[in-house]
Amino acid sequence: MKLTQLLEKLDYECVQGTMDREVPQVIYDSRKVTEGCLFLCIAGANFDGHDFAQEVVEKGAKVLVVSKDVKGVEGKDVTVVRVADTRYAMAFISAAYFGNPAEKLKVIGVTGTKGKTTTTYLVKSILENAGYKVGLVGTIEVVIGRERVHALNTTPESYILQETFAKMVEAGLDVVVMEVSSQALMLHRTQGFVFDYGIFTNLEPDHIGPNEHASFEEYLACKSLLFRQCRIGIVNGDDVHCEQVTAGHTCEIEHYGLGEKNELKAERLQLVHKPGELGVSFHVSGLMDFDAEVAAPGRFSVYNALSAIAICRHFRIREDDIKRSLLAVRVKGRIEMVKVSDQFTLMIDYAHNAMALKSLLTTLREYEPNRLVCLFGCGGNRSRLRRFEMGEVSGRLADLTVITSDNPRFEEPQAIIEDIKTGIQKTEGKYVEICDRKEAIRYCIRNGQPGDIIVLAGKGHEDYQEIRGVKYPMDERVLIREILQEEA
Repeated sequence: MKLTQLLEKLDYECVQGTMDREVPQVIYDSRKVTEGCLFLCIAGANFDGHDFAQEVVEKGAKVLVVSKDVKGVEGKDVTVVRVADTRYAMAFISAAYFGNPAEKLKVIGVTGTKGKTTTTYLVKSILENAGYKVGLVGTIEVVIGRERVHALNTTPESYILQETFAKMVEAGLDVVVMEVSSQALMLHRTQGFVFDYGIFTNLEPDHIGPNEHASFEEYLACKSLLFRQCRIGIVNGDDVHCEQVTAGHTCEIEHYGLGEKNELKAERLQLVHKPGELGVSFHVSGLMDFDAEVAAPGRFSVYNALSAIAICRHFRIREDDIKRSLLAVRVKGRIEMVKVSDQFTLMIDYAHNAMALKSLLTTLREYEPNRLVCLFGCGGNRSRLRRFEMGEVSGRLADLTVITSDNPRFEEPQAIIEDIKTGIQKTEGKYVEICDRKEAIRYCIRNGQPGDIIVLAGKGHEDYQEIRGVKYPMDERVLIREILQEEA
């Protein structure tokens, strides 16, 4: 492809060499440089591509895209193109390189603190039941037809994202639904195309700290960028940050929620408790009118369902298809019910901080369990404050806490457990400690009582345990099956 075609939608300055070049490949990793390629000098958390300019030219790169001066390339047969921001430029260059694949798909982006993963799977399920071919990009995996690939980031780098879109087009897909993280918006990973639909679930303080966001204000501002990059915005009108998130929007805006001001509403909520299962039934009113039920507990499940309904309304999906899909869909590690008994309910959830755990346990309390049992551990080489907070939350809200190991990484599991106990001991909550996670789960199943709700928190969709830099296979679903076989 011609260099001028790759740069067509960008403002740039050619500071060295000729623009009359054919570009065989676009590269942003100095280890993957090929002869004649265009190399994007990206500044990362640990390395700056500008520092490798001379090295990549010696390896054969013929075009450098930079945002500041580079050394060691003067007088060499290389074109140096300067842009304001190389990450921003990478998104547009990648889109052009792969033939602007997003223009051949309906692209749905979901942002928010919680609910992104569940909402994407709900949308995928509803649309597929109605006959659409749907790809998915998210925290758990990337799905292209029958191909499923473990995700490394919630939203991949712009080059990888555009490559993924191109594969989806090649596979004959119609729609892609994707999670859009605040980091991705801040780092321009979702530039180079326009979302057909942008969805906002909710906003709470999270992802604030080193290598993330400097403040809640910055976090909010990054989330709001989605509504300057989409055609139709569909937002949770009940969230207290809704107006701030949509400030400066350039799209049409629709609201969903439980409040009267929303165009799409859920009303008459009723908790549903079946043997081994929890859910909520409700009536959809406003832009649509029908009864529905979601096979997951709590108000936040209703909000997730409403956001999916609001999106699928634009695809003119029949009400029966929506209702059937809401009951059928299961999301790995997100309030995932695992049937082990008709006497008590067992679920797996990714809640791995105090905010998420409090929300989950408060919701489960509404089902008036005989006992609410919470099993969790905390990750090593992470904030000790998280351990104190999660211990205190579980101690206050659960009838019994089973403290165990999560990903100890380079810390001793018992030291992490002691920190969790420091938090729980601020409460009157009962607890046991069982370091081996499989044995802790066995304890919960073996001692489950009629009417109990047991939640295994923290691991969710993860299928490994990280110990001293090594990831060992450990999937809680597999552990549960093994335990049931052994107990039988």
